[in-house]
Amino acid sequence: MGEIPRTEDRRSPIRRLGRTVEPIHTVAYYSPEIYGFNDDGFKGWWHAYFAYRSAPMGRASAATVTAVFYNFAPRMVERAVPGCWDIMEPDAVRARQLELTTASMQRALGEYPDPGDISAAASALRSFAGDLPTGARPLYAGWASEPWPCDSTGGGDVMDLWHGCTLLREFRFDAHNIALAAGDLDPVECHVMMTTGGHGNGATIQKIRGWNAQEWDAACQRLIDRGWITADGEQTPEGNAARRAVEHDTDRLSSPAAEALTADEFEALLGRLESITGYLVESGIVAGVWPPPHVTVAA
Repeated sequence: MGEIPRTEDRRSPIRRLGRTVEPIHTVAYYSPEIYGFNDDGFKGWWHAYFAYRSAPMGRASAATVTAVFYNFAPRMVERAVPGCWDIMEPDAVRARQLELTTASMQRALGEYPDPGDISAAASALRSFAGDLPTGARPLYAGWASEPWPCDSTGGGDVMDLWHGCTLLREFRFDAHNIALAAGDLDPVECHVMMTTGGHGNGATIQKIRGWNAQEWDAACQRLIDRGWITADGEQTPEGNAARRAVEHDTDRLSSPAAEALTADEFEALLGRLESITGYLVESGIVAGVWPPPHVTVAA
C-alpha cells in the first residue's frame, strides 16, 4: 500500500490531539459520580452509558445507536436502547450528565496547578471545536448541536474544556468509523485487528463490546482467509499495512480539526491539553490507556 504519509506519525498535531483529548473526555466515563445515574433508575454503568452518549441524537433507536457506535454487538445495545428513554428523555439524560460531569471535572481538576491552562484551552476549543464539518459524522453532529456548558449550566471553564474535548473526540470517532468501513473492517474484525496489533485481548474486548466467542472466531477466520492475520493470531505484513492505512485515513478525515487554528495557536492548545492530560493520568483520575486496567480480562 506504499509509504504511510507523515500524518500518521504519532508526533503529528492531529495524532497528538486525538491522544490528548481522550483522557479529558473519559473523566466523565470513569468517575464515581457517573454512577449517580443508578439512583435515577438505570441498571448499571453500561445502561447509562448508551443513554448519555447517544442522547444528543435524540430518541435514537437501538439500530441507530448500533450503527453509529459501530463496534458494539447489537444485543448489547438492545439491552439499553430504546428502554433507556422510558427512564429519562434524552434532554433529561443530558442535564443529568452535565450535573454529574461537572462534579467529576471539578474534583478531577480542582487542584490543577495552573488554572490558566484550563481557561485558555477552553477558550481555544470554543473558537472551533463546535464548527467542524458534520457530513457523515452523526455522533459529532449531535454533540455539536448541544450548547456549550458555560452558556447553559454555568459549569465554568472546566466544563467547556470537557465539552470541547468531547466534540473533538467524537469528531475523530466518526472519522475512524468511516475509515474502518472504507477499509473493509466490520465491527468485529476491527477489534480482532486491534488485539492482534497489541492493544487489549479477545477476552477483554468480547466482554466490553458484547461479541460472543463464535462471532469472534468467525471474524478471525475471515481475516485469516483475507491474509491479514495468521492462524496463530499474528498480524501479517498485509494486515499491518491495512490497519495503518485505516489510521492514516482517520488522521486525514480528522484533519479539519488541526487546520482550524494557526500552527502556533494549535501548538499552544496541544501543549495545554497535554499538561492537563498528564496531570489527570499522574493523579490516577484516568488510566491513560485503553482498555483501562479495571476492565481487562486475563487472556
